[in-house]
This record gives sequence, C-alpha cells and structure tokens, in this order.
Amino acid sequence: MSVRDPHIHVELTFQARAATRNLLASTFGLAADLPATVTTGCGIVVAYAMTSAEPASVTCLACREHTHREHLRLADQVDRLGRLPGTTLDSDQVARAVDRHRAIVRQFAGHKGNADPS
Repeated sequence: MSVRDPHIHVELTFQARAATRNLLASTFGLAADLPATVTTGCGIVVAYAMTSAEPASVTCLACREHTHREHLRLADQVDRLGRLPGTTLDSDQVARAVDRHRAIVRQFAGHKGNADPS
C-alpha cells in the first residue's frame, strides 16, 4: 500500500463489498466489517477510505479509465443479454440498466477529477 499516494481511486470490484455488506445489513441485520485495504482499478492496494464510486471524487486517471471501460463493457453486455431469447428481463429494465451504465461512462469520461489534489 502506498502511503504517499494522494489520489482517490476506484475499488477494482466497484464497491461490491460495500454493496454486499449493505444488502446483508438491510436484509438480515448483519454487518461485516469492510476491509482496511482494497485493490484498485489501477492495480495498486490502498486504504479503503481512499476509494470512491463517485466520478467527481476519483482523481486517479488509471482508475477512471478502468471504470470507464468496465461500465461500457457492462452496458454492452446487458444490452446483448437483454436481447437473448428467453430472457426474464423486459426491454424497459434492460434499457434502464444500459442507460445507467452509459451515464456512468459519460461521467468518468467527462470529468477527470483533480489531476493533482495537493
């Protein structure tokens, strides 16, 4: 873990641990501790507190690019899967999911964060 890294990163798994923790807490009243450190989209390990899912907060360019690519990939994947025969998702659900991912793609592409927060 880099102690001197001033950038805000994106967790490699897009805050999946936090989302899982919140789901368990709201469903069963159980709350596991979040990890102290996580691997980021740029491949380094940082304190969990140095990550964000908010595009305006992420200052690591490599993490922004990683998240941009991943949400674009997810939008394309949902779009493809939504058109498969036998899918249980209706076209409105698919369109909303695709639109949501593409909106995130635009946010990560349009705002580069503070290149040097110091």
